[in-house]
Amino acid sequence: MKRILITGANRGIGLELVKQYLAAGWHVDGCYRDKKASNSLFELAAEKKQSLTLHELDVLDEKAIQALGEHLKNQPIDILFNNAGVSAKNLREFGSIHDTENACEVFKINTIAPLLMVQALLESVEKSEKKLIINMSSEMGSIAQNVNGNYYVYRASKSALNAITKSLAIDLKRRGITVISMNPGWVRTDMGGEQAPLDVISSVRGMREVIERVDIKSTGGFLGYDGGEMPW
Repeated sequence: MKRILITGANRGIGLELVKQYLAAGWHVDGCYRDKKASNSLFELAAEKKQSLTLHELDVLDEKAIQALGEHLKNQPIDILFNNAGVSAKNLREFGSIHDTENACEVFKINTIAPLLMVQALLESVEKSEKKLIINMSSEMGSIAQNVNGNYYVYRASKSALNAITKSLAIDLKRRGITVISMNPGWVRTDMGGEQAPLDVISSVRGMREVIERVDIKSTGGFLGYDGGEMPW
């Protein structure tokens, strides 16, 4: 049975990834931070005891990430999906950046944590058949497509994540590991808002179709949920 580990699995895109991969017959490792905000995930785990394993994980906690890697070191993981992220809604507009501690936390979650996850779980990914690492980026991580400004911290954190994806792709290619950034589209979730044009089911379905086609020739790419290549 193929296996995928998903961070930020308790809601939104992460929860839908869990649902669709379970339906496709995969074993899913779902990571969540706050049990109180994870009722839907726990209800799903009660139904899918044999195929859904839950892990409490705060991606701001480096020791917790290392412990997870140690716990799973003998378990092949076909896909490591670094999905957890924050939008920094209070750091959008020019002149709003006064709390550097908050801004740094956004970078820790959106940019540094995925790198730490790769370091901790690399052995498990390398043992698998698919050998795929996905970093959840955003259209806002594309410098070329920034025509509206604002969203300073969020944009920068996702652009930096894309740079990490590219370096990982270069460094891990010799080990047969594929690394990509993925844009899920503007999705109707708590983060995306009700005005977003894309529903979460369609976004995840599209990403799964792209993921099925991805191989080592795709490594270092920035791909959209619709299969298109995103400009850096």
